[in-house]
Amino acid sequence: MTRQKEIILINISGTDKPGLTAQLTQILSNYKVNILDIGQAVIHEELSLGILFEVPETSESSPILKDLLFKAYELNVAIRFSPIKERNYEEWVSHQGKDRYIITLLSRQLTAEHLTRVTAVIAEQGLNIDYISRLSGRIPLLEINSHTRAVVEFSVRGTPHNYEKMKKDFIAIAGEIGIDIAFQEDNIYRRNRRMVCFDMDSTLIQTEVIDELAIKAGVGEQVKQITESAMRGEIDFTESFIQRVALLKGLDEKVMKDIALKLPLTEGAERLFLTLKHYGYKTAILSGGFTYFGNHLKNKLGVDYVFANELEVIDGKLSGKHKGEIVDGNKKAELLKLLAFKEDIHLEQVIAVGDGSNDLPMLQLAGLGIAFHAKPKVKATARHAISNIGLDAILYLLGFRDRDINF
Repeated sequence: MTRQKEIILINISGTDKPGLTAQLTQILSNYKVNILDIGQAVIHEELSLGILFEVPETSESSPILKDLLFKAYELNVAIRFSPIKERNYEEWVSHQGKDRYIITLLSRQLTAEHLTRVTAVIAEQGLNIDYISRLSGRIPLLEINSHTRAVVEFSVRGTPHNYEKMKKDFIAIAGEIGIDIAFQEDNIYRRNRRMVCFDMDSTLIQTEVIDELAIKAGVGEQVKQITESAMRGEIDFTESFIQRVALLKGLDEKVMKDIALKLPLTEGAERLFLTLKHYGYKTAILSGGFTYFGNHLKNKLGVDYVFANELEVIDGKLSGKHKGEIVDGNKKAELLKLLAFKEDIHLEQVIAVGDGSNDLPMLQLAGLGIAFHAKPKVKATARHAISNIGLDAILYLLGFRDRDINF
C-alpha cells in the first residue's frame, strides 16, 4: 500500500525580530523537507508566518514538530500545526490555474466600511482573496489631510459570476463612501505598461484653457456653456470647437503666455511624471486643447509627445480659426495607436487618462483606460475611474508602492 504523503501547515505568530524566519526554516532544512508554499506579513511589528511543507518519505513528522515547538518557545512566538490531507492539497493546487485579478482601493483614509463593502462584493462574485497588501506609506495619526493617500491592493482568484454587476456594485460603493476601486486582470501586460497618454484640460491641469482665453476675450459665459455641453457629449466636439475658437477672434496672443505661466497643475501630476520618467515610461498629451499650452507642459513636466490643436495667429492676434486637423475623440484614439506602433509596444501596454466624452475612444482602446475626476457619463462608460485622490494614483494601479517612489 502506497504511503500517503505527509503534508503539514505551520502558522507562527508573535512579535517580529531579526533572524526569526531564518531560525525556524533552518530546522526544516535540517530535515530536508520540501516547501510547498510560504507567506509572511508584518503588521505593526506583529509577525504572521505560514509555511506549508512536505515531510520526506524517509522521515517522520514528530521530531520536526518537536524541534519547531522548542524553537518557537525560545523565540517567544506561538506556533500551530495543521495536517493537510493529500487530496485536499491536490484540489488546492488544481485551483491555481484560475484567472487572477488585482483590485485596488484608493482613498484619503481607509476605513473598516471600505473593506467590508468591497470584500462583500468579492465574496458575492465567488472570488477568493489570496493576499492583501498596502501600497501607500504609513500615515501618522495627526497628518491626515486633503493630500493623504490610503491605498491597498487585493490579489483575487477565480472568475466573477457577473462581471457587469460587479462593476456596477463597485461604482455604486465608490459613489456612496468616497473611495476609488480599480479591477484589473493580473496578466503580463498589467505588469508591463510602457506608455501613459493624457488629456490635458481638467486632467493634467485643473482648468479648461479655452474658458480662460474666453474670459480674457470677454466671451467667457458663452464659451463655457458650449464647453460644458461638449464635455457632457450633448453636442459634437468638432462643431463646438469651431464655435468656441471663432469667439476668440481678436484676442492678443500675449494673453496665452500669461495664462500658460499660471496653469494650475492637478494634484500629484509632478510626482507622477517624475516617477514615470525615472522608470523609463513614455508619456504623451493627446488634447482637444491647444499646442501652445501642451508644449508649455511638455517643458515643465518632461512630456515626450504633444498632439493638440494649433490656433491661427495673424499680426499678433487670434484669427478665430485653427490650423490643421482638429484633435477630437477619434483622432486621440488614432494618435494613441500610432504612438504604440512607433514605440513598438502592444496597445495593452498603454494607459489613457481623461475626463470628457471626447476621451472615451482612447480610454476604450488602451489596455488601461482611466476616467479621471470625470463627468458621470464618462465614469460610467470607462473601465476604471479615479475621483477621490490625485493623478499620482495611477502609480498604484501600476503596482508601485510609496517606498518605490521616494526619490
